Amino acid sequence: MKRITVFTPCYNRAYILGTLYESLKKQIHPSFLWLIVDDGSTDDTEELVQGWIAENLIEIQYYKQENGGKQRAHNKGVQLCDTELFICVDSDDYLTEDAVDTLIRVWDRIGSKREISGIAALRGTDRHTPIGTAMPRHIQASRLSDLYHVHGFRGDTALLFRTEILKEFPFYVFEGEKFIGESYVYLQIDQHYSLYILDEIIYICRYLEDGYTRNVRRLIQNNPKGYMLLNRQGAEHSRTLKNRYLYSIRYIIGCLLSGEKGAIRKAPSRILTALALPPALVLSYLTYKMGRK
Repeated sequence: MKRITVFTPCYNRAYILGTLYESLKKQIHPSFLWLIVDDGSTDDTEELVQGWIAENLIEIQYYKQENGGKQRAHNKGVQLCDTELFICVDSDDYLTEDAVDTLIRVWDRIGSKREISGIAALRGTDRHTPIGTAMPRHIQASRLSDLYHVHGFRGDTALLFRTEILKEFPFYVFEGEKFIGESYVYLQIDQHYSLYILDEIIYICRYLEDGYTRNVRRLIQNNPKGYMLLNRQGAEHSRTLKNRYLYSIRYIIGCLLSGEKGAIRKAPSRILTALALPPALVLSYLTYKMGRK
């Protein structure tokens, strides 16, 4: 049985998906399969993937669903996965040729895994250039949130998870919306587990004009309830006062954009949320009202 599922959600990415396919064909360790959840593409993604399946060079599983957004596609991918380990690789990115080998080798050398949810490795613009900083040298394992807010990491991570843990923490996406930030799941996992830290680039990343990262403001406007829920969760679980305050500001912005009533009453900390109200009102007006003109 394969050890790792390389999962890719995609929507109209036939023009770029081949780069990831080529990187998977070059993997030096064969114990993986490629699971693609097509989120209702209207281009020739399906025909392209069926051609690769016919080539039979790597194991590919393909599932097509009605368009519902990346997080619903992720939930479906986790539901379909039956391997021990799971890594999400976006359709515009690709893996280094030794990525699967490195992940399996490192995973197998970890002693007790009872409190370890997976591995946090590095993303880079190439094999030698990380996006942001290298991993902190003084830690072996960390919660993902602590990696950034306590240990000072300022980069992008490639995350491998135990599949059984991901099945416990699916994304919640509101009816009528299609997106909620990935930290919604990661912060819940943080309450129970840590990630093993791997200071190696295994994942090569490109940010395209039609990708999520370059369209953050539009995503928030189109998915305000998800933004509200995400930041309420952050305000509840963050371990520093500064971050709880910043999450509270964003939580109120989500409430304003979604028309949610009783924001302060429903907040984890009413006092902190009341203090966050003035800057939230200013930022909401400057960012989401004037920005529409």
